[in-house]
Amino acid sequence: MNAQNNISKKILFIGIVFSMFMWGLSWPSGKVAAAYGDPISIVLIRYAVVFLSSLPIVFFMKAPLTMNKKGLLPLIGAGLLLSIYTFLFFYGLKNGLAGAGGVLVTTMNPIMAYGIGLVINRNKPSRNETIGLILGVLAGATLLKVWGSTDELFSSGNLYFLLAAFVWAVLSRITSKASTYGSSMTFSLWMYLATALIMLPLVDYSSLKETLVIADGYFWWNIFFSAVFATSLATTYYFYATTTLGPEKASSFIFLVPVSAAVSSWFFLGEALQIHTIIGGVLGIAAVYMINRKKEIV
Repeated sequence: MNAQNNISKKILFIGIVFSMFMWGLSWPSGKVAAAYGDPISIVLIRYAVVFLSSLPIVFFMKAPLTMNKKGLLPLIGAGLLLSIYTFLFFYGLKNGLAGAGGVLVTTMNPIMAYGIGLVINRNKPSRNETIGLILGVLAGATLLKVWGSTDELFSSGNLYFLLAAFVWAVLSRITSKASTYGSSMTFSLWMYLATALIMLPLVDYSSLKETLVIADGYFWWNIFFSAVFATSLATTYYFYATTTLGPEKASSFIFLVPVSAAVSSWFFLGEALQIHTIIGGVLGIAAVYMINRKKEIV
């Protein structure tokens, strides 16, 4: 039984690591899509595709389409938070750099998620978790090059990225309880639909029509990638992982995203890859290791 549990845990870890790299790739992909229209229109299009692409996954996994009625309010709250996060994601990308955004959001989010968990649960971190969080802070500081000018740090969409990190940390708290209302996969499916529906009354339909008119194969490929690979598969898997690992542990894997976002933004968009980005990425991986390392035997 222990061997089987170890295998299941390894598969879970491999899956969430793969998901984090898909998230990293979604930053340059999102930067491309953001150039085609206003953020609300792009969010609506993206989550319409996400919902449609998630349906066959749910059927394939034989997950039920119904959930406990008690989950309706958390579902609406999750959909609202996800719509706000994605709006901030695209608005920040429209004005800023994909690599910088991926670094800022994904290094600050685990720290915020863990901080929220400490406040709610009134727990003290273990020595390994404390070391991991310190490494995470150092990783974020290094990746952000905090020794530079303040204007450089908070300009070009970075304020939106900071807000997005906080919103995602709160969202992780809700999705970690998804399995109590039924299948976490079912919860994710209806959350994606809720996100699209929340955008409907806010969208400028003339702008939406213009986006659809100018949309080409390059746009639809990036929407398909971010919707199917980065959201339907990777994000759904992440939300499933939060129900098993807890939001604090699952969020710690987000430290793996910055290096993926920075490298893919350099490769696909030509954004400069600097030495502090490499060092910060290594520190982020070390942070994941320390937070998830077994407690010391005394």
